[in-house]
Amino acid sequence: MRKRALKYFFLTTFIGLIFQGAIAQQAAAPQIRHIPSELQKYVETTNYNDVRIKKFPIAMQCWTFRKFTYFETLLKLKDLGIKYVQAYPGQPLGTELPNAKFDHNMTDELQTKVKDKLKEAGLTVIAYGVCDIGKTEESMRKVFNFARKMGIRTVVCEPADDDFTLLEKLVKEYNLQIAIHNHPEPNKYAKPETVFNHVDGKDSRIGSCADNGHWMRGMNDPREAFKLLEGRILDVHLKDRDGYGSPPATNDVPWGQGRGNIRDLLAELTLQDYSGFLTIEYENDKEVANPIPAIQKSVEYVKSITHYEGYEQIFRKSGGRYEKHGWNHYGPGYFEVDPKTGVLKGQGGMGLLWYGKKYKDFIFECDFKCSTTETNSGIFIRVPEVPTSDDYIYHSFEIQIYDAGEDIHVTGAVYDVEAPKMNAFLPIGEWNHIKIEFKGKHLKVELTDKLIIDWDAKPGGKVKDYAQEGYIGLQNHDSISPPYFRNIYIKEL
Repeated sequence: MRKRALKYFFLTTFIGLIFQGAIAQQAAAPQIRHIPSELQKYVETTNYNDVRIKKFPIAMQCWTFRKFTYFETLLKLKDLGIKYVQAYPGQPLGTELPNAKFDHNMTDELQTKVKDKLKEAGLTVIAYGVCDIGKTEESMRKVFNFARKMGIRTVVCEPADDDFTLLEKLVKEYNLQIAIHNHPEPNKYAKPETVFNHVDGKDSRIGSCADNGHWMRGMNDPREAFKLLEGRILDVHLKDRDGYGSPPATNDVPWGQGRGNIRDLLAELTLQDYSGFLTIEYENDKEVANPIPAIQKSVEYVKSITHYEGYEQIFRKSGGRYEKHGWNHYGPGYFEVDPKTGVLKGQGGMGLLWYGKKYKDFIFECDFKCSTTETNSGIFIRVPEVPTSDDYIYHSFEIQIYDAGEDIHVTGAVYDVEAPKMNAFLPIGEWNHIKIEFKGKHLKVELTDKLIIDWDAKPGGKVKDYAQEGYIGLQNHDSISPPYFRNIYIKEL
């Protein structure tokens, strides 16, 4: 009995110590703060895994190469295949120019040398910061004039003055963007809400340089911050970190290898149709002498999760609004566009909204939805000539959209010619994703990720013949049950 009692004593003591340690560890673990509860709920309920990630242009924040001169950095970026640069103030220009640094105090002669080096390397400087723009009109104009002369579109800064009246005046005059950065506390822009409160309602050229790594350092969930700042993100300093909290307990790691939810962030930016750069800023001091391996891993990771790699977005934003640039309309009716969401809505008809470039072999993808079971529309492919009459319907294929139809007239059919293998369309009001691949004479159609057409094209039904190349068009049929389209991409093969 005594041995059993001792055994029981040691066992319960051991379990108690483990339990106390777990409580202590839990109490010591830093807790992520959340913005408003609705943003936390949004992140928790959004299925980011289902988002088809668009391709974003990649730039390099030169701070990543802070142990090198600016001219050395340009050569390294050329070797990496990165074409866009975000410069920071204070980086030495080159060993051949002692004491010369990249900043807005450079002489005209030095600016010319920098432009020449950029041209030699095939690079473009697209942003400058994080820089001090001062509080006076004189100090701000100095930075703005420098940016204009260097062809820089975006100035990244953390304005000292809370009154942005002067900034609004200058961004309109110079047509430049001010992107507010968020260094950790004690910086006043550390919290996403603070950035939002400063940019909300201001000129659209004043927004956020969203640094998700610094938000992780400050225990903020960057996904919530990105959503909060939707429509106001002008630049992204993209980082991944091995944990939340401040260094040295946490460090930068290559994209996709940490706790930064990089795929979720790119999915959120895709949902917002963010049109700016993913700017690499790798700050791990342990690898500052050679950050290239980490950069290569980061770029490879993003490429591996990008659905629209090699695609062109042919219905996109211009100046922060969606407009039908490059598109033309033939026939009755029209497509109205929501300038904020980029959703096209067919009205009246029967007409055709067609894109002004011919394609031979291609992959076309978009989302569409029907307002009723009687929604009647279609996607025309290889329209041979500019439509001037309804004759195009006899010389090109239409991928049908009509849920109430059957056989060769149902959604997914090659209208009047080839029926789909199955009905794969979603219920009314839900967004369908369609993928059309036309290579030579072979046509494949996937609807909601199901292969429904796999066919060697040939004339039939109303289609008398078809061309080897032509235009893409979306049909509007009537206003009673209009179709909707969004996220329109094409990839030439």
